[in-house]
Amino acid sequence: MDGGNHFQRESRMPQDLKSMSKKQLEKLQKDVEKALGALRNKELREARKAAEQAAQKFGYSLSELTDAKPAKSGAKKKSAPSASVAKYANPANATQTWTGKGRQPKWYKEAVDAGKDPKSMEV
Repeated sequence: MDGGNHFQRESRMPQDLKSMSKKQLEKLQKDVEKALGALRNKELREARKAAEQAAQKFGYSLSELTDAKPAKSGAKKKSAPSASVAKYANPANATQTWTGKGRQPKWYKEAVDAGKDPKSMEV
């Protein structure tokens, strides 16, 4: 931060916030939020510039580095759920199927509880 400007601004600030009116405090709050936003934007620009310079040292553009998704070392790669083949179908609604893996669907449990043979529901 610029030290000179900081002291100039500080001298304009009231010493005792308790003596300020609600309107004055709200204005001060808005001014602080605005100043923080401007500072954040400035820091983001500086960080981006530094990151671009660092990427260039290695022969890359920043977009090449941020678009790349390197595998994390030691981390197990998550695979997409495999498209398992349906093994059972609901006799009342053939669009409802189950692979036979994981939790049993309600329709399957109800059919078995009613005495239906699981083999008769196989696709």
